[in-house]
Amino acid sequence: MTKEMKLACNVIEQVEAICDKHGNKPGELINILHEAQSMHGYLPEEMQRIIARKLNIPASKVYGVVTFYSFFTMTPKGKHPISVCLGTACYVRGSEKLLEEIKRILNIEVGETTPDGKFSLDCLRCVGACGLAPVVTIGEKVYGRLQPKDVQKILEEVGD
Repeated sequence: MTKEMKLACNVIEQVEAICDKHGNKPGELINILHEAQSMHGYLPEEMQRIIARKLNIPASKVYGVVTFYSFFTMTPKGKHPISVCLGTACYVRGSEKLLEEIKRILNIEVGETTPDGKFSLDCLRCVGACGLAPVVTIGEKVYGRLQPKDVQKILEEVGD
């Protein structure tokens, strides 16, 4: 973590306020990271350094938690984050074909965001909706029993 601070003053104040709300306790790190990511959309290195300073812990510890848990991200997500489930039930029922269709339509790879910032694409291991396989989530909404032919219409509806 060697980049200089680039966060806006109000973002720095908001992150510090989140830490203060949790008593600046290292044991509250995961809760603080959840709130900070909810507020900002992702956890850039600068934000992690602020949290580490407020909690009086090494920045490497914050970074370790952020990179360990798949929920946390250090890169901005699109307005509509898409996750394709590649768990066993979904994979067997064709989620890889859904992933290929989404990549083709949006012209992005896994881990990328469309240039307009509307969509980002990721994969995950299990949504917990195996009976609806194959499953794709867009934001908080779960789409089940999808076929590649369904993808274009769903993306158009969500992107409006």
